[in-house]
Amino acid sequence: MNAPSDHDLMLAVRNGDLRQLGQLFERHHQHLYNFFLKHTSNREFSEDLVQDVFLRMLKYRHTYRGEGKFTTWMYRIAVNARIDAFRKFSADEQPLETALSLRSEEPNPDELTEQDCEIALLRKALGKLSPEKREVLILSRFQGLKYEAIAEISGCKIGTIKARVFRALKELSQIFFELSGEALP
Repeated sequence: MNAPSDHDLMLAVRNGDLRQLGQLFERHHQHLYNFFLKHTSNREFSEDLVQDVFLRMLKYRHTYRGEGKFTTWMYRIAVNARIDAFRKFSADEQPLETALSLRSEEPNPDELTEQDCEIALLRKALGKLSPEKREVLILSRFQGLKYEAIAEISGCKIGTIKARVFRALKELSQIFFELSGEALP
């Protein structure tokens, strides 16, 4: 017997079978956690945001129409939860900057491999992008969402998303190479 689809589970939740939210949590909490961790670099804050997404899914279950993919609806809630959480902090104390200041992103050359150093530099470079650019890169490159889904989440056209991803990748590579002290290839 096949497991119920995300769509079927969310329809059941919408119709009052709240136990099915647990299955959705099991399927998607790690993806959401990774999405938030790439934005914040803070494990506890990311876990809190995951919980907030599932609370919102429960609270706003009546808004699920099932017309698009469940994950598109879920990530739209996740993006809104992240934006709302960042708004709670003052402009000079964003969660990302706070998290980056608490965690040392400077790799110790004696302890880390070259790949670990590059990953640390990539994380630091990603943290220097604007939230909009960071978000499209995380959704497209790290979460594996298609441009159509990202456009639906963001409420804009696919061409706009493609342009944002292109510009974000270009800026990310410039920042990465500046941080590494290398010239652009």
